[in-house]
Amino acid sequence: MTVDAHHHVWDLSVRDQDWLTGPELQPLRRNFTVEDLEPEAHAAGVTRTVLVQTVTVPEETPEFLALADAHDLIAGVVGWADLTRPDIAEELARLRELPGGTHLKGIRHQVQGEPDPEWLLRPDVHRGLAAVAEAGLVYDLIVRPHQLPAAVRAAESHPRLTFVLDHLGKPPIASGALDPWAGAVRSLAALPNTVCKLSGMVTEADPASWTADDLRPYADTVLDAFGPHRLMFGSDWPVCVLAASYEQVADTAGDLVKKLTDDERTAVFETTAVRVYGL
Repeated sequence: MTVDAHHHVWDLSVRDQDWLTGPELQPLRRNFTVEDLEPEAHAAGVTRTVLVQTVTVPEETPEFLALADAHDLIAGVVGWADLTRPDIAEELARLRELPGGTHLKGIRHQVQGEPDPEWLLRPDVHRGLAAVAEAGLVYDLIVRPHQLPAAVRAAESHPRLTFVLDHLGKPPIASGALDPWAGAVRSLAALPNTVCKLSGMVTEADPASWTADDLRPYADTVLDAFGPHRLMFGSDWPVCVLAASYEQVADTAGDLVKKLTDDERTAVFETTAVRVYGL
């Protein structure tokens, strides 16, 4: 059994995805539903998934919780809530009382789009992260390499909160450069309350010509830094379709961890996600 710890869905008739700009993202400017995902996930042996937020609007999280309530495939939701609101603790409690609220496993904010590289260290964000920890949820980090030092300090400040690094911290795979990304990732991995998703790599590589060997140095870095029991597979569907099919992403992830033991591969593809998200 495989858990896909990171995917999205959206319906453009419900709301626009305002980040889908430019010709390179045009293939994503259509609806992607759970019904679209199910046959691809099942063909790849995926039996459970984690649905992750896409936009910073309060209406999306209740919609995702309702989807999880209606579809056995979705075992958990990483939603969005405004960490800076004074009543963030009450808001998290409210979300968990909604239909499907038991599926709320984590919170994420689009930190990668924040102009302040130390957004995670703001006092109001610090208070919000403390509320996430108190609620027993995890926090997904969507950051770029230059924001990783602030992520390290935030994780140090909240030892009771598990921080999940999405997409390896978006390393510059297309350029082939490892540093300074690798050093920052190792600093984050040195903290016991951090986990990493083996996800989002194909779209950081050259979308037209990437190979598994292009991704391997980056996968090997996080495998060495976090270890397989703090690493989890995510497809990043449907964003991945810009560079690869769902099947290709899953097969490539398998290739990148083929030297691991059976137990270690099971951790990457199932048990880490089950443990971290409480699926």
